[in-house]
Amino acid sequence: MKINIKGAIVRNDSKWIYDWLEMDAVSPKDVIKAIESTKDNEDLEVEISSGGGDVYAGSEIYTALKEYKGKVVGKIVGLAGSAASVVAMACQILKITPTGQVMIHRVSVAVSGNTKTFESISELLASHDVGIANAYMLKTGKDKKEILEMMDKETYFNAKTALDNGFVDEIMFDNELRLSASTGDGLISEKVIEKMRNYLAKQKEQPNTNENENGEAIPQPTSSYKLAQQQEINRIKNKIYGGIL
Repeated sequence: MKINIKGAIVRNDSKWIYDWLEMDAVSPKDVIKAIESTKDNEDLEVEISSGGGDVYAGSEIYTALKEYKGKVVGKIVGLAGSAASVVAMACQILKITPTGQVMIHRVSVAVSGNTKTFESISELLASHDVGIANAYMLKTGKDKKEILEMMDKETYFNAKTALDNGFVDEIMFDNELRLSASTGDGLISEKVIEKMRNYLAKQKEQPNTNENENGEAIPQPTSSYKLAQQQEINRIKNKIYGGIL
């Protein structure tokens, strides 16, 4: 089952006007209806390209996806911004296109009133900021202080920085990507491994014997061969650590 999070994230009671204007939008009812039509907890693929929208609608969609019993795989194919980034955090496995972006920021509202009104709104916004931060914290493992600082700055993450900070699990189309619990230093790419595999295969194909006057095979001295092989391996290692490969 594929669910599209495209365009504005809107309340159920305002979705009709987006449909009437033929504008992309998604409401909690759209997502819940799609989930209810699944069979045997089949896998969900959630495709995301949205700048966000209503914080309550985003929270409903996030909760519906988190509660789903099957596997939820998300794909950020454009921008996952604001409320859409919160929705993305519900995906068990979240991928991002190399050209994609994730944006997080604090909640905002347009309001008028007196000082008491603004004090009340300030408390409300602060509460929502922490609620949204919880979704980012669960996904990334970062603490509240760090997440709120990122939200303060209205932070944009490209594919690599989103991966580095734990907001996504994988960059799409990156066949060399390997998830690792280490810092990644010294991790050899698949391209280099394939080059080494081809090199060693060619070495095995080379004859290491000569024939005597009777046509009988006699072994070649192996010391020079091993030395040459080791030198070639060292040369490739130098290229790897020098960043050439």
